[in-house]
Amino acid sequence: MCLRVSNLRYQTDIRGLIKSRKLFRPGLFLLLFLLPLCLHAQEREKLEEKRKQLLREIEMTSNLLNETQQNRAATLDHFLTLRKQIEKRQQLITTLQTEVQLIDEGIIQAIEISEALRDDLDRLMEEYGMIARAAIRTQINKSATLFVFSAPSINEAFQRWQYIRQYDRYRKKQARLIVETQKMLDERLYWLEEQKKDKENLLESEEMQAQLLADEIRTYDVLLADLKRDEKRLSGELQEKQSAHQKLSAAIERIIREEMARSRRENRNPDALNNPSSEKDEAIVSGAFEQNRGKLPWPVLNGVVTGYYGRQKHPTLENVTVDNNGIDIRTDQGANVRAVFEGEVVGTQYVPGYNYMLIVKHGNYYTVYSNLEEVIVQRGDIVKHKEIVGMVHTDLLTNTASLHFEVWQEKQRMNPLNWVSGK
Repeated sequence: MCLRVSNLRYQTDIRGLIKSRKLFRPGLFLLLFLLPLCLHAQEREKLEEKRKQLLREIEMTSNLLNETQQNRAATLDHFLTLRKQIEKRQQLITTLQTEVQLIDEGIIQAIEISEALRDDLDRLMEEYGMIARAAIRTQINKSATLFVFSAPSINEAFQRWQYIRQYDRYRKKQARLIVETQKMLDERLYWLEEQKKDKENLLESEEMQAQLLADEIRTYDVLLADLKRDEKRLSGELQEKQSAHQKLSAAIERIIREEMARSRRENRNPDALNNPSSEKDEAIVSGAFEQNRGKLPWPVLNGVVTGYYGRQKHPTLENVTVDNNGIDIRTDQGANVRAVFEGEVVGTQYVPGYNYMLIVKHGNYYTVYSNLEEVIVQRGDIVKHKEIVGMVHTDLLTNTASLHFEVWQEKQRMNPLNWVSGK
């Protein structure tokens, strides 16, 4: 009779605990609470990579600025490069601010998770205590065998055995959950402290970048004032540049026109009609070039764009617009020039004001590299992807090196920035 009462008490205690408690599932908890932190961590990684890339670009631009800092003749180049530096610095500050905001959001989430973990830990401890007290009251551990074999029937004995197993598993599970929850809580608290340190470092970096930006803006304003006072010289240089630009465009158009005429003659050749593989190959190359739109590498390893495609206002001369068929990339002195895609060299020529010019054909597309000091390939050569084709010219007067890069689809000019990968 005593064992029967103990059995009833045990069943009531265990059933009450299982039915009344909020079931704790570590996997579900981690999914609901830690998933936002995983997404937060991924976003942080992207921002950190962007910040590092901007810092590398700013360092490169700073080196370019040092080359022209004391050179009066290079004031315009210095001004354009500094403008790009300011743009990158502003992007960096925005990235730092976004990182700080993300950290704040992560800290709030971490605090909420820590509080939830503390609540669950307290509840688990309380429930474990209830289990222990129930075990003491029923003395089920000491009389488990007698408890089972004293059952009036086999079914009752089986039920008692199931209850004992359920009790034992439940008790072990509670102990394991207490350890796991305490571990998760410790990890969250450690992560929280690390985030606070990261936030402090980012805020210090943001403050430093803001000071550098303010100095650069002051320098920019001084340079702009100097350039406006020197409009006569700039106007003369601009006229010379535009004249050279027209000669370059005429040379490019002539070479492309001759190449298109040569392709048509070859395709009309009886041998080509019998074996039209050359026309198919050209279509394949054109398709491959088109598929890499926005993915092409830069023609130089390092550089910043100081002149953009299309018609635009002159950076310092009022009511003056300039046309640019490509982009101008300020780069390191003696920088190597690379083919952005595999193709055939169809022309090289010296153009006053732009030095040596090189054209590479990619099916129906052409890439143009000008202001080269030297060209190391010749007409008819097949160049590979990223193969070095020449070296950028360095202006001895301004101490600057700049590559002019264009993209054409037959006779149509295109914006190179739509073809090369982001930088």
